[in-house]
Amino acid sequence: AVGLCPYRALLARRGGALRALCGSVRGLAAGAETHFGFQTVTEAERREKIYRVFESVAKKYDVMNDSMTLGIHRVWKDILVHKMNPTPGTLLLDVAGGTGDIAFRFINYVRSVRERQLQRKLRHHQNLSWQEIAESYEEDKSKSLGDSQVVVCDINKEMLKVGKQKAQHLGYSKGLSWVLGNAEELPFDDDKFDVYTIAFGIRNVTRIDLALQEAYRVLKPGGRFLCLEFSQVSNSLLSRLYDLYSFQVIPVLGEVIAGDWKSYQYLVESIRRFPPQEEFKAMIEDAGFFKVDYQNLNLGIVAIHSGFKL
Repeated sequence: AVGLCPYRALLARRGGALRALCGSVRGLAAGAETHFGFQTVTEAERREKIYRVFESVAKKYDVMNDSMTLGIHRVWKDILVHKMNPTPGTLLLDVAGGTGDIAFRFINYVRSVRERQLQRKLRHHQNLSWQEIAESYEEDKSKSLGDSQVVVCDINKEMLKVGKQKAQHLGYSKGLSWVLGNAEELPFDDDKFDVYTIAFGIRNVTRIDLALQEAYRVLKPGGRFLCLEFSQVSNSLLSRLYDLYSFQVIPVLGEVIAGDWKSYQYLVESIRRFPPQEEFKAMIEDAGFFKVDYQNLNLGIVAIHSGFKL
């Protein structure tokens, strides 16, 4: 409870939110019940079980993402970063991003923006000599991210380990750092980041309300919250087919590819337990965000939620 005291000033402006938080703290002290997939467990048990899930699947996580979604998760993540539209100088916090997918896309996007800026700059200086152009290009190229930074924060050591190995293999080093941390109690100062992202991670957070409050706290005024997550399918026929695929195929893939049926059974169940779009939107608003909206992708199989700290 002591660790939650700094939030009192933040939440005082939102009346009932503070009372809800106090009740939540009492629930924590009492070992409140929650869910792990379709099982009923205590919050402490859920945290431990989820940690073990991702510890188990970390090495095959990317391969399974491709197998489960037929590679479409790559498109969803591209759309998320394009929606973010970061510019050189943007400071991004990517939570639950252990394998680096959002971070690498962010770096590529900023590099591309920076490259276009450089080309426009050189076109407007037609009177420069070849040597001056080359020197200017090399100088700007060395600052390809324009002071942009991305911090990947994940609670699971194995997921971070995989992400670091990928970064080294793919040649990502500048503007990238890795931090072990809990989404419900982030190890960062207030008002620090321009953008907060969490992709396919928030449904695995035990206390989603605390994670949202932390997202609000660490964002600068004007900062943006973006969440990519599986959601509720709007088409009834697709919903039935999706359920059949999820429960009959994905656990089998988990067993064949990762040797882990139970973890992928949980991941499927966790999607069904996650709040639908409108309910999650209300939770984001309750955390203090404004201009909250969402964009359904593939008829609601996933949704991108967005909000601003004003």
